[in-house]
Amino acid sequence: MHDLMERPDAVAERPTVTRERPASTDRAKANDGQTMVSKALIGAAAGAFGVWALDRADWFMWNHESEASRFRTTAVRPGGEPPAHVAASKIEQMFGLNPTPQQHELAAAVTHYGIGIAPAVLYALYRDKLPVKGPARGLLYGLGLFLLQDEALNSASGLAAKPQDYPWQAHARGLVAHLVYGVATELALNMMEKTAKPRT
Repeated sequence: MHDLMERPDAVAERPTVTRERPASTDRAKANDGQTMVSKALIGAAAGAFGVWALDRADWFMWNHESEASRFRTTAVRPGGEPPAHVAASKIEQMFGLNPTPQQHELAAAVTHYGIGIAPAVLYALYRDKLPVKGPARGLLYGLGLFLLQDEALNSASGLAAKPQDYPWQAHARGLVAHLVYGVATELALNMMEKTAKPRT
């Protein structure tokens, strides 16, 4: 008994069925992309507001610190400057620039805002994965940034002295300022996201 086999040409004649992706899938992917871009832009704006709030808190506390504490803080800073100014100086040296004091201040301000905006963009994209909501989530974000950036990366990258070289007041000021930054960023994100939602 012979096994029945289809002729090759009969197989070739069989019509092929192509499955098209539903248009809804394409639309969903496009909407996800737009949502990511929208969240990133809102995060940048919220981060800028957070830096503005951080500066106000930091300056207020700096102006109310003792002369001895401020002197010790300035004395241990590389070049006597805050981290953003040190970063701007490194960039200027890298490119062989010789800016005026006003240009250096502007470069430091741009660097300072950039350092605060970049993590805020990531925070805006992924904050929904955190276990807490509202101002508590902002506090957690501010605390994390304080520990990672102020207490670790600034020193490791040479933008600041070792943490133990600073007086306790400098650490307390940095902590409070970053908590203000975190809450301000969170509140700004919530407000802008509500405004950006389409009304139904």
